[in-house]
Amino acid sequence: MSQKENFIAAIDIGTTKIVAIVGRKKDNGKLEILGLGNFLSSGVKRGVVLNIDKTVNSINEAVNQAEKVSECKISNAFVGIAGQHIRSIRNRGYINRETYDEEISSDDVQSLIEDMHRIPVDVGEEIIHVLPQSFIVDNETGVKSPVGMFGKRLEANFHIVIGQIAAGNNIKKCINRSGLKVNKLILEPLASSNAVLTEDEKEVGVTLIDIGGGTTDVAVFYDGIIRHTAVIPYGGNVITNDIKIGCSILERQAEALKIKFGSALADEAQENKVVTIPGISGRQSKEISFKSLAHIIQSRMEEIISEIYFEIETSGFADKLGAGIVITGGGALLKNLPQLVAYKTGMDVRIGFPNEYLTSDAVDDINQPKYATAIGLILKGYEDLEINEEILEEVIKEPNIKDEEKVVGKQESKKKILNGFLDKFSDMFDVDDGRM
Repeated sequence: MSQKENFIAAIDIGTTKIVAIVGRKKDNGKLEILGLGNFLSSGVKRGVVLNIDKTVNSINEAVNQAEKVSECKISNAFVGIAGQHIRSIRNRGYINRETYDEEISSDDVQSLIEDMHRIPVDVGEEIIHVLPQSFIVDNETGVKSPVGMFGKRLEANFHIVIGQIAAGNNIKKCINRSGLKVNKLILEPLASSNAVLTEDEKEVGVTLIDIGGGTTDVAVFYDGIIRHTAVIPYGGNVITNDIKIGCSILERQAEALKIKFGSALADEAQENKVVTIPGISGRQSKEISFKSLAHIIQSRMEEIISEIYFEIETSGFADKLGAGIVITGGGALLKNLPQLVAYKTGMDVRIGFPNEYLTSDAVDDINQPKYATAIGLILKGYEDLEINEEILEEVIKEPNIKDEEKVVGKQESKKKILNGFLDKFSDMFDVDDGRM
């Protein structure tokens, strides 16, 4: 690029692929994708890094592709985290403010969120996200945004996402060894939901299902609020493995069969159609019927859908999902999958493409369910920056408090927030060879 551009980079570390993406928000709020890199992932299983070296190599390849296309030098990125170690809990917290006479500020909300970060979790675990669901100001319930209200007691219900420290550290280590910095680890179903769900769907109630290679991510929304998240340790790879074993063929052949000829509904598969698979090392070729292939796929998919429905029921909002289910991720394009999910759950189903917030000139190669998480990570990155900018604006306002000691105390605490934010923000954008 000829001049410095305020772009954001994101990296989606998946079981089957690693995606590096560079994007920039336009004045109309839409996202312009400047570059995208996609490389085979071989060091990750079920969303968890198992081989550092292989994962680093894949990250480097994906990042190099994205840099070449975008002509941007990536120095830091927002990174997705998933895996079977992820769990979520609900909690409630409160703070008692010093006076009724001041409006509730972003600082007060931030203090409440920081308190939630200090709740005890199991050994070896850490809190990844603290997501406010609803606030209570004094006795006024159901408050979505308390900033600007008057009240002494500020209370909130939280959705808290917890993961293993080791899993998060391994992801950070891979990114750091690739010469990059992690801006923030973001739960992948949250990112995907940002890319493919509309605000109307979130308000009326919807479940996002992101079917990846190694995991299936679930996020339940109602009344515009995240209500439940879960990561199921099954994805497209188990279906491929079932085909490999059931048909006694190679894994790459099984994957190709699934993509080209697979169906999630055996009843819809053509009875008399077969596909011929070359024999291994000169052996006789095999004929596999479409019907047999579909039966293998449907059996495993029904098992995954059962796990998904269990999570929906666990959320407590199964009967309130007016917008039903949105399926995204690489596994979403499996033939007849929406029909099977609708049949098994009794809900409306659509496939989620990440075009909701992309510029109109986005190429079809990018507007694919398999890139929903990567695009969502960019959107969450901008959301994170905007929240920090709001805090920054409030930090630099002159405090309107008469008590001088209180002023000094508040200024010192705000100074720490300001310095921390500026340290983070200063290396968000680099200049390299006059391009950025």
